[in-house]
Order: sequence, then C-alpha cells, then structure tokens
Amino acid sequence: MTTRRLQRLVLTGSITGAVIVALDGTVLTVAQPALQRDLRASFGQVQWTSTGYLIAVASLLVFAGRLGDRYGHQQVFALGILGFGATSAGIGLAPGVGWVIGLRVVQGIFGALLQPATLGMLRAAYPSDRLGMPLALRTSAIGLAAAAGPVLGGALVAHWGWRSVFFLNVVPACLVGALALAIRIPVPAPAPAPVPEARETSAGANGAAGDPRPAARLDLPGACLLALTLVCLVHTLIALPETGWTLATSLAGAAAVFACGAFIRHERRTASPLIPLSVVGSTTIVAALAVLLAASAALFGALFVSTYFLQDVLAMDPLECGLRVLPLAVLMVLSAPASAVLQRRYGPRRTTVVAMTLLTLGILALSQLDRTSTAPAIGGGFLLLGAGFGTVMVTATAVIVRHVSTDHAGVAGGLQQTAMNIGPTLGVATATMLVTLTTPTTTGARPPAGPHWTGEAFLSAMGPALLTLAAIATTGALAASQLPRNTATDDAEGDSPHSPATGGRNRAPAEAPAMTPGD
Repeated sequence: MTTRRLQRLVLTGSITGAVIVALDGTVLTVAQPALQRDLRASFGQVQWTSTGYLIAVASLLVFAGRLGDRYGHQQVFALGILGFGATSAGIGLAPGVGWVIGLRVVQGIFGALLQPATLGMLRAAYPSDRLGMPLALRTSAIGLAAAAGPVLGGALVAHWGWRSVFFLNVVPACLVGALALAIRIPVPAPAPAPVPEARETSAGANGAAGDPRPAARLDLPGACLLALTLVCLVHTLIALPETGWTLATSLAGAAAVFACGAFIRHERRTASPLIPLSVVGSTTIVAALAVLLAASAALFGALFVSTYFLQDVLAMDPLECGLRVLPLAVLMVLSAPASAVLQRRYGPRRTTVVAMTLLTLGILALSQLDRTSTAPAIGGGFLLLGAGFGTVMVTATAVIVRHVSTDHAGVAGGLQQTAMNIGPTLGVATATMLVTLTTPTTTGARPPAGPHWTGEAFLSAMGPALLTLAAIATTGALAASQLPRNTATDDAEGDSPHSPATGGRNRAPAEAPAMTPGD
C-alpha cells in the first residue's frame, strides 16, 4: 500500500472519530427532553448525562494523549472508538436514567482516548509542512457535523425516539475501529539520538526493538493530580452559575487550586513528567492553547446568550433559532480549508490575529441586536463568528501539532482538546453569571428548573455580557501575537529540541524519517 493511500486511511479515521464525537454532543441536546419524559428523570439528572461525560473527558485527555505517545496512537484510537460505539449501544438499551448517566461517564473515558489520537495519528502520518489541509478537512467535518446534528437528531427523535440517536454512531464506530485494528499503518518516527550505554532499551509503539532509547514511564501520580484539578474546575464552572458561591462550589474551587499547585510541583520534580518540558516550556504552544481557550470561551458564551435572545426576546421556536445560527456552521465549514492556504501565505500569526478580530467583531455585532434587528443583521454576526472561529481552530491547532515531535504528539493533542473542552464551559459559565447578576427574573428569584427572564430584562443584560465575551476574544488576539510569524519558522521550531526533557528523541528537519509499524 502506497504512503499516500495510508495517509488517506489515517485522515479518514481521524475525521470519522472527530465527527462521531461532534455528532454525539449535538444530537444529545435535541434528545434530552424526550429522554427526560421517557425515563421520568429530573432536570438535574438529565443535566448530568452531559456533565458526567464532560468531566470524564476533560480530566483524562492529556493522560490519554500520553498513552498514545507510549503505546501507539492507532491502537489507542481503535480502543477509544470501539469503546465509544459499544457504550453508545449500551445507552440506547439503558433501562433507567442512572444507567444512562453511568454509561455516559464510561463513554467519556473512551472519548478521552479517542480525541487526542485523532490528532496524534495525523501528526505521525503527515510531514509537518503538509498538516494544514488535513487539519482543515477535519475542522470542516466537525463544523458540518455540528450543523447537521440538531436536524438529524430532531428527525431521529421524532420518528424513532431518543434511543435512536445513540445507535446512530455504533456502526461507523465499529467499522472504523475494526479497520484501525486490522491495518498496520507505518508512520514516520524520529531517529533515535545516541544515549549512554547505561540506559535501558525499549520496544514500544514509537520505536523498533533494540532502539537505544530510555524506557518510557507513565506519570500516574501526575495524571491523577491533573484529573483531580480538571474535575474540580469543571464541576465548579458548571455549578457556579446555578448555585452561586455555596460551600460546595467554594470547596471545589479551592480543591482545584490546591490540586493544580500540587501537579505543578510534582511535574517539576519528576523524571518522567506527564507533560514534557518541551511542550509546556514552549511560548508558541502556550500561546496557541491560550488562543483556543479564549476563542472557544467567547464563541460558546456568545452562542449561549444569542440563543436566549432569539427564543426569549424574538420568540422564535427552536427550528427558526437553528436556521438563524446556521451561517455560523456554514462559515466554519468554508473557512477551514481557506485557513490552510492563508496561514501558508501570510503565516500563523497574522492569520490568527485577523481571525480573532473577526470573532470579536462578530460578538460586538450581536451585542447591538434588539427587537427590530433584521435577519441579515443577525446572520452577519454569526457569519463573522463562523469565519473567525473556523480559521482559529485550524491555524492554532496546526501550530500546536507542528510544534512538537511525534513522540509528544499525543500530549499536544490532549492539551488542545482540553482547551476546547474547558473553553466552552468557561464561556457559558461566564455568560450565565453575568446575565443572572444583571437581569431581574419575573418572580425575583430563579426557579429551580433554570433561568427565566422577561424579554426586556434579558435584552438589557445581553449587551454587557457580550461585551465581556468580546473582551475575552481580544485577549486571544493578544495571545496570537506570540505565534510564529510564518509557517517556515513554525516548522523549524517544531522539529528542533527545546530542552533535555525531550530525551534526544526529536530530529532535525534534514534527517530522513524512519518507518516503523504499529503507530
């Protein structure tokens, strides 16, 4: 099988895995009301079908990426996507809401295995200077899935019930997982650097037997501390808008800070850190992660506020609301491949700064909407959001993936996915708190089922909330100024060793790649 055909197989698997995860989230949102009625579940229980999944995913992404670096991204991908499909089938057969919540948590574990591997496989299969278009195609597919998810989910729920949305991804997940297990895809691996004879040799997914490399070890204490940090952080961000600063949220927030400090202290002292110094010590990677965090927080926070505006102020039904938001998904699909060309021509820095500016302008445009706003005015705001966010996703992700060696591609992918999971949670929490604090409710207190405001009261608070989200997007534009000026610089940096923590496993750009099976 030719190298080009193998690369296409890797790209197909990566896109399929990303689309399955994207579809799962969008169709579940549509199915939750029917699930609640059928299983006689409370509002809080239904919320935990999403919250439990999110916490499991966010807490394990970096460790899952490390597993891919150690044992091979293809193997971890196969395990993740097969497990994701199996748990989807289990949820579709679940007899009660407790089973649904438990299986969603398990599905989140497999989702955490799956997501970094989709990026790790691309980094290993493609030369760093050819990653732009594969990442753009992946982003376009995610945007298309996000646009089609509500429509497809609504049709499935209307005709076959909520269980059908979970059976949707079982067959493609099993097919792609079986293909990943059956076909051994050789990918380029870095040439080993000379090491002292006293070091052990290892034969893993990233090297052939007898390679004089240090024996890789998994940083389990670091993984546990990072997971505890993210669990407490996500729980606090989700609970804070609903309950405010109660004893539980305060303790969870304090636990997140304490666990984060312990994690940093541990990582500085351990010989085999979960996140290598070559990754966290890179200004470029940190800046790209900050861009993704700010962009996703600003976008999803603005989308949350805008959805309430369309339904509570303009009195649109969910279908009309979805059609108004559709330009966002369309521009995400179209801007992704265009961004690959733009960043090669103008460089990651200028491309990302302009994209973050478009995102900021889109939020500012939405902040000016009122009852008299026309469809073109509303659609124009969402067009700017889609064009900016689609470009940012491709460009910032390309910088992260290019900037590391194949040995650390899984960790980089895990960090990228963590930013993309924490960002929306942060944005929605920020928007909810701002609107709740500045908008009087109809009864003077929020009902237990969720917020409820009059249209005029919400409209008065929408502007300040969106202006705050625009300020968050602006911080992302400032972070983008730290990205490489051009793609050639980015590629050169990505292939150069950053510190002794790389263990000599990076290679110079001129070295010929070694081909090893199993990754």
